[in-house]
Parts: sequence; structure tokens; C-alpha cells
Amino acid sequence: MSSVGATEEYAVGSAADIPEGGRLVVDVGSKTIGVFRVEGLLYAWENTCPHQGGPVCQGLIIPAVNEVLDEQRASAGFAFDEGDMRIVCPWHGFEFSIATGRHPASARFRLISVSVKEQDGTIYVSF
Repeated sequence: MSSVGATEEYAVGSAADIPEGGRLVVDVGSKTIGVFRVEGLLYAWENTCPHQGGPVCQGLIIPAVNEVLDEQRASAGFAFDEGDMRIVCPWHGFEFSIATGRHPASARFRLISVSVKEQDGTIYVSF
């Protein structure tokens, strides 16, 4: 019998399985987890989009797109922000910051975080 709030740790792959800018999507027990490496850091999220349940972690990985404003605050076009990588749910295009799990326009939509660590060349998640 497990106690309330108890967590278990699972080995999900080797460090080599997730190169910089890459991901690993794995089934762990009854959950599917996406693990991402961005700027050397690991982030893990449940693979369920809060919009309508799509497989968000399997979507396109892209940098954020920001509008560039000139001195008069008029639009001067758009620029990619490589410092804010996003995943885009393949079902309806909802995007989320890989680093924070937040939707850029609404705090109502947020990914469910999973603890992740790298130790001795192995990636572990726990929940």
C-alpha cells in the first residue's frame, strides 16, 4: 500500500537519448511523459495538452516568435527568440514554453510538470 503523496523514480533513458534541443517521449506506468533538453537543462511534462487532451509533447519544437517594435512602437516585423523554446500541440496549435509549461497568452493553460534529473548518464523522472 502506498502512502498519499509518495513518489516513485523511473529510469527513462540515457543522457545520449536527448541531445540539445531534443526530446524523448516515454510511457511510464499509466502516464506518457515528454522530456526535453534546452540550453543544457532538462524539463519534463505530462504529454497531455490542457486545451483538449492532445499529445502536446509530440508536437513541433520551435522558438517563440516576438513582434519587433521600432522607436515609435510601430511593428517592424517579427523575430525568433531562441531563448524561449516552445512545443506546439499537434491537435490545435496551442503552444507552451518548454522551460515553464505556460501558454504565452493565458495562465489558464499550463502543462503538468514532472520531476526530472540526470545522474551518471541516466535520465530519471519521478511522480
